[in-house]
Amino acid sequence: MSDQAARGWPAVSMHEATRALTAPGAPFELVDDVVCGLPMKVYKNTLHDMRVLFDMGRGWGDREFIVYENDRLTFENHYRAATAFAHVLRERYGVEKGDRVVLCMRNYPEWSLTFWATLILGAVVVPLNAWGTGPELEYGIADSGAKVAVLDGERIGRIEPHLPALQMLQGIIGVRTPREQLGTAAALETLIGKPENYAQLPAEPLPIVPVEPDDNATIFYTSGTTGKPKGALGTHRNILTSLVSAGFNAARAALRRGEPIPVFDVTAPAKVPLVSVPLFHVTGCHAIFVPSYAAGFKLVLMYKWDVTRAMELIERERVTNYGGVPSMAWQLLEAPNRHEYDLSSLESIGYGGAPSAPELVTQLRKNFPRVEPGTGYGMTETSAIAVQISTEDYVSHPGAAGIFVPCCQTRVVDPDGKDVPLGDIGELWMKGPLIVKGYWNKPEATAATITDGWMHSGDLVRMDEEGFVYILDRAKDMLIRGGENIYCVEVEAALYAHPAIMDAAVVGIPHKVLGEEVGAVVQVAPGHDVTEAELKAHMSKSLANFKIPIRIDIRQEPLPRNANGKILKTVLREDMKKLVAGLV
Repeated sequence: MSDQAARGWPAVSMHEATRALTAPGAPFELVDDVVCGLPMKVYKNTLHDMRVLFDMGRGWGDREFIVYENDRLTFENHYRAATAFAHVLRERYGVEKGDRVVLCMRNYPEWSLTFWATLILGAVVVPLNAWGTGPELEYGIADSGAKVAVLDGERIGRIEPHLPALQMLQGIIGVRTPREQLGTAAALETLIGKPENYAQLPAEPLPIVPVEPDDNATIFYTSGTTGKPKGALGTHRNILTSLVSAGFNAARAALRRGEPIPVFDVTAPAKVPLVSVPLFHVTGCHAIFVPSYAAGFKLVLMYKWDVTRAMELIERERVTNYGGVPSMAWQLLEAPNRHEYDLSSLESIGYGGAPSAPELVTQLRKNFPRVEPGTGYGMTETSAIAVQISTEDYVSHPGAAGIFVPCCQTRVVDPDGKDVPLGDIGELWMKGPLIVKGYWNKPEATAATITDGWMHSGDLVRMDEEGFVYILDRAKDMLIRGGENIYCVEVEAALYAHPAIMDAAVVGIPHKVLGEEVGAVVQVAPGHDVTEAELKAHMSKSLANFKIPIRIDIRQEPLPRNANGKILKTVLREDMKKLVAGLV
């Protein structure tokens, strides 16, 4: 008999736990509402808009909110700085409700200031991938039609050659940028002061702007099968729905153990999450950053991921929550110097954004018996949290992605859009207040992805009778490397752009830590010759480094195809595995 069975776990079924938590009067009560013209179930206790949440956060006062290196920012000082920045954006740059503000930088405290200052104005924040190349940043700014871009020094350097094509910009604001690199940009510290002086800023009232739950709030770019990024248009309701969902998993786990529903204690010591993932993804923003602001947690920001630095910060700041993508958990487990650091403050390790092996759960329980492991599933289009699992449920179902949050309606369908029998494999469709409005300025892409509110995930799944969902494969042609989405067609297009390449196919190479690496198989055009190094150098002109294949198999013969002319990637994946393993 297992320890869980000996304790009488589970005390209630998954369905009973969900029913109790969503019943009238319960903290996750569901009610009927109309969202963007569509009837659906929503959380009754969702806040009206992000301005309300921002104002509530000030109540945490002198609690530390953000720690970055030697900078420490309290909730009160953060509130004053973000409000001051909002007034600057409005009065100096003319930012009004509905305008777009691009945000692209490392995980600096100023990322948070820009995020909140934009939403305070009813404007739309556009977090761009800080790993992007100059052309990629140009596309995001131009496609979103941004009025202002707030960038750090590295991003200013990348975008500077592209400014002639970005005439819609009313201004660029530099963050932590040396004076000689600013160019035409204004330094944020000259506009609102330095972090150590935020306490002296006046406590200005918020600009008066009427905001509704379904007003536009964010545009997060996600690559599409055409190779051109698509801007997922999120609303205030989307973010705040994710906020409510963030607390559901812990409440459900408590009921499953036979414990009462947890009650948040405002007097308890604040949790201390380590933000080891980029804030420019919905995982970092919606699943970590926003809930931490709401709950009065102390966020410890990392400049970039490094496992040794992470352990130093866990020890120094007494970090309680740690995670990101599975590779970060693996690196912690396998760090040879792990025992040199005091990691006893850790209470939970969670991850998502990439495939994870069931073995990871086993190793976490073995090496950190006091720490609760957890994982989840979500997309940019679901505003992060759609599926969650942790504690006993995760240990008992290590291959599962989790259970859907209660506001998310689901269907598993065949290629014709018809529901498949329970337990069969099909494409996952989702509907609810967590689903974004669609894609910015791309009505055709929106229509192809969202039908009557049902978002077609492109992921192949299987669900069991309890509601556990298993992600089996991706119907869309996409790789996930360490949490970063990479669409094959985009990489293939870069290969095709080389004059020596006649045919190309990109496939995933399994990787224990990153989940997948990028591999490619190409056919050289007759009369041409090319090396791996030459192809990689060519691709680096248009792609970020993480998208460039680590191995390119260069062939003279045609790539294998089926009777319909489609490249047989299943064959190429096996070829690549053997090649990487040194078997051929």
